[in-house]
Amino acid sequence: MEFCPKCGTRLVPKKGKSGKKETLVLACPKCGYKKHMECEKATPKVAKLIQHNPQQTVAVISKEEQKLRTLPTVRIECPKCGNNLAYVWQVQTRGADESSTQFLRCTKCGYTFREYS
Repeated sequence: MEFCPKCGTRLVPKKGKSGKKETLVLACPKCGYKKHMECEKATPKVAKLIQHNPQQTVAVISKEEQKLRTLPTVRIECPKCGNNLAYVWQVQTRGADESSTQFLRCTKCGYTFREYS
């Protein structure tokens, strides 16, 4: 990106021809300043666009990995089996100005339930 030395406005690339060669002209839309550039093609260099595969950005947790329990636990009664221990995590499910929702999963039967704060 280049700027006009006269007024400081960003120069806009435009295609042009000088004899048989294609040229690139950087023109100022405000004051009319022009800077001629020679290039192989009359296209400006553009930053490379990188597109990621959706599988690279989405984490999939397999059933074997789910068995590795690293979540904190809390003593609370499971409404399904009556067990007194559950894994706990919090998620912001509502607005940022409201409290988060606490999710619990029974360590015995795997039943997931929630508790609103």
